Parts: sequence; structure tokens; C-alpha cells
Amino acid sequence: MAEKTPAMAKGVKGKIYDAGLFIPNDYFCRANNAEIFPRNAPLEIDLGCGDGAFLIAMAKKFPEHNFLGVERLLGRVRKVARDICQAGLTNAKVLRLESQYTVEWLLEKHSVTRLHLLCPDPWPKAKHHERRLVQHDFLQALWDLLENNGEFLFKTDHDEYYEWVCEEVTKFAQFTEVPWNENDFFYPKTDFQLLWESQGKRLQSLRCVKQVNHA
Repeated sequence: MAEKTPAMAKGVKGKIYDAGLFIPNDYFCRANNAEIFPRNAPLEIDLGCGDGAFLIAMAKKFPEHNFLGVERLLGRVRKVARDICQAGLTNAKVLRLESQYTVEWLLEKHSVTRLHLLCPDPWPKAKHHERRLVQHDFLQALWDLLENNGEFLFKTDHDEYYEWVCEEVTKFAQFTEVPWNENDFFYPKTDFQLLWESQGKRLQSLRCVKQVNHA
């Protein structure tokens, strides 16, 4: 993984949408927030941002926050970067990289106020469960990544994967689960969510908070 990581940037750059991209100076050193955005503001991560619709809607709604989308597929990264530039957003960027690597090795610890993981691949076959993102190592890296009172927000339409994630979070035993109702705060629907709801499917949600007692 480490040897292949820098290659993720190949083919990404293009003058039209450079401003919408984040390409680390060094993939083997942690990138602090100042490297990603020139201004100091709370940082939110959209992990596996897809077509970028959620990322861009959030960046428009909350201009006081910075938003970084993470996506592996080159075509999607180019589209998101282009859409960010066309929208004139200076508080949103997209990074082409693996989700696990980004959380574990690239981003600075204690630097993220919210991480969104929306409708990731559930890897439904039992023989593929080891490929699922949300497992102990990911949760530990996420805990380290979030600032105190930072949040992990997860959605899926796959009931068994939802149960898996809830069990992994329970076993990890460090996050505090809090209620999350649809109208609690602005939260745009992803393209996947709109598609699945049109098919009569439902999404399940999990909201967890990192709370550290400094006493």
C-alpha cells in the first residue's frame, strides 16, 4: 500500500480544477490542516465522497467550516474538483486516496471535527467481510483523528452491515452513541440515498461522539 500511495495523484491535476484538489506534499508524512486549507477552520471529512453532491451541499451550507472529500476513483475525483471550482467554493477540496490510508496515516491526529461515512461498500458476502472498512483498526485511527467532541456519522441501507458497524463500535467501547433524527440538523441526501429511497429502501444511521474526560 505504501509504495503505491503516491501514484494516486497521477492523472488528477488539470488547470481547470486544480483549486478543487488537495494533493499532499508528502504522502508519507501527516498533513496538517494548514497544508489542506489556507485558513484555520473546523475540518470535516467526507470519506468516499462519490460524486461530491453531499460534500458541495455541506460546503455551501456551512461556509465557516472546511470540507475535504476523499475518493479513490479518478473520474469521480475530477468531477468533484471541477464542481467545486464551478461553484466557487474555497472551503472544499477533494483528495484522491484510499479511505483507510487517509484516516490511519495521512491526516493529522486530533484535527477533524466530523467524519462522514455514507453508504460505503457493505461487502455483503461473508468471505469478503474482512474488506469492510469499519473494524477495530479503523475505529482506533478514527478516534485518534477526531478532536475532543468530534463526531463519526455513518449511514447505510444494508441492515446486516449496520448491525456489524454497531457491534464493532460497541466492542471498541470508546465512542458515545447519541440520537440522530432526520431533522436534527441540515444533512443533504447522497445520490445513493435518493436512489435507494426511490426504490423503497431505508437507510439506518449511527452518530458517535468522541468524549474525553480531562479531569
